[in-house]
Amino acid sequence: MSNYYIHKLADVQSENIGCNTRVWQFVVVLNKAVIGKDCNICANVFIENDVIVGDRVTIKNGVQLWDGLRIDDDVFIGPNVTFTNDRFPRSKCFPDKFPITTIKKGASIGGGAVILPGIHIGEHAMIGAGTIVTHNIPSYAVVIGNPIRILRYTTK
Repeated sequence: MSNYYIHKLADVQSENIGCNTRVWQFVVVLNKAVIGKDCNICANVFIENDVIVGDRVTIKNGVQLWDGLRIDDDVFIGPNVTFTNDRFPRSKCFPDKFPITTIKKGASIGGGAVILPGIHIGEHAMIGAGTIVTHNIPSYAVVIGNPIRILRYTTK
């Protein structure tokens, strides 16, 4: 008997799913992925093998988490956020190792944002919807746009 919920239309190959996590329909989780407790993985999410998701993370619909992604606790990822993991992608040509992208504790990423490979998003940073993140974001920064700009800093 598991202590998490997996929708009957999800394909979850990993056994590393934390208690009270909910995985909804049309989600695919590959076998080496690690997902923490109390997470909500919404419909149409794909999670690759070399991905670690912390506790109490919300991943909204239409997000793909590619190899090299590290998500800390209490992170919110809005609908259709796009992560990338290859700086110079070519068909059938893979890097020896994918860059590590880190999303630190309490960060929020608005819907439709694009996160380039190897980026570090600091604690409690807030990324506006549609923002294209091309460089590291400091903790507590509120950022928007393309090119990205810091609007202000938040206390949490």
